[in-house]
Amino acid sequence: MGDWKTPPELKYTDSDEWFAVDGDVVTIGITDHAQDQLNDIVYIEFKDVGDALDAGDSYGEVESVKAAAEMYSAVPGEIIEVNAALEDSPEIVNADPFGDGWMVKIRATDLSALDGLMDAAAYDAYCDSR
Repeated sequence: MGDWKTPPELKYTDSDEWFAVDGDVVTIGITDHAQDQLNDIVYIEFKDVGDALDAGDSYGEVESVKAAAEMYSAVPGEIIEVNAALEDSPEIVNADPFGDGWMVKIRATDLSALDGLMDAAAYDAYCDSR
């Protein structure tokens, strides 16, 4: 297993996003493994608060010195908050991807989409297999 952290209470996708559920609000970010692979994150752009997303839709883009990548929601719903601090200080994601480096909050219209996501053990195994 790599040196990255994988909190057990979260759900994970194979596109390296994490999902934390609180009622019908889902907080999304990128994983420690993802920020490690991207290296120094230099730019983050989000869709707008109020935008509706289907499961699989992009909620924004992250750019690093190595690559640019779209970020995706696994749940349908409406963006209710974006982490605006990251637009001025994207390096927060490298320092604290599961805390201050969260990306967006979505009011989900269907949480069942999260049922098919990986738990921490499955995500670690997936990362090790790449």
